[in-house]
Amino acid sequence: MNNFVSREMIFYLFKEVGLEESSIELGIKLSIKNNSPLPILLWSYGMLTIEELDKLYSFLFQKME
Repeated sequence: MNNFVSREMIFYLFKEVGLEESSIELGIKLSIKNNSPLPILLWSYGMLTIEELDKLYSFLFQKME
């Protein structure tokens, strides 16, 4: 999986989840550094709950259809 982060994902994290811009920026930097998907990284650092992670992936998969 690549480290591509879509605008839709960032918008969702900001508007729907309520993450601050600085948290999203930190997550992106760590995701690139650790070569891991942003949603999993945010969850592993406690920035997303498992429920929020599930909703984010549901949102992303809907966008792919």
